[in-house]
Amino acid sequence: MLVDSHCHLDYYKEEGGERDAVVARAHAAGVATMVTIGTRISEFERVCRIAERYDDVYCTVGIHPHEAASEPETDVARLVELTRHPKVIGIGETGLDFYYDHSPRDRQAAVFRTHIAAAREAGLPLVVHSRNADRETAELLEEGAAVSRLNGLIHCFSTTRELSERAIRIGFLISLSGILTFKNASELRDIAREIPSERLLVETDAPYLAPVPHRGKRNEPSFVTHTASYLAELRGMAPADLAAATTANFFRLFTKARPAGAA
Repeated sequence: MLVDSHCHLDYYKEEGGERDAVVARAHAAGVATMVTIGTRISEFERVCRIAERYDDVYCTVGIHPHEAASEPETDVARLVELTRHPKVIGIGETGLDFYYDHSPRDRQAAVFRTHIAAAREAGLPLVVHSRNADRETAELLEEGAAVSRLNGLIHCFSTTRELSERAIRIGFLISLSGILTFKNASELRDIAREIPSERLLVETDAPYLAPVPHRGKRNEPSFVTHTASYLAELRGMAPADLAAATTANFFRLFTKARPAGAA
């Protein structure tokens, strides 16, 4: 069985059973657990309701760096309060995006620091987005980890060896998406071969970034099987061993989540 550690089920319509069908296809493909990610605190209730609807879907709470300037001011206490819901297993997606710069960089950093502090206080993993900001992301994570224990993952990792190595040193995991299968991702593949097995996760970031052979189509959680199979071959592992390792890593990190069928 596999886990899709990062998807956006709120992008699929409830009407007409579209979302139900997406979740059903994931289960049929062997994806037993999914995490639907919060990107706006103003839409947290909607994301949480989706997690409540399905036994094996969990969610996070957070503000994406794109939304850092447009979302209401949020403090550590508010984020921690929302994590008390049993389906909320992590904080994020948060971080820095200096590629699009949809929010001022100082505002992104301030919101990121708030999420880091909330993750430490709640004792939950931090889901980190980083684009064109590897050095700054690593520095803020190291700053937070120096205060007290901090763990989490770099989601949809596709950047530099420096970020992966610095993140791993403070205890973070690296989550790989369909980008790994893209023709121009040779540098990413070199890094993916070297990440310790106990630090690996797989994800879709659905509905974005569909892996080969679905490149160009709308992504969905069932497609994480293609990324996992590709990663297993890249690392010289049996697909079942890769699935077992990434699933075990997920439940070791996200301690509030329970494997499918567990009491």
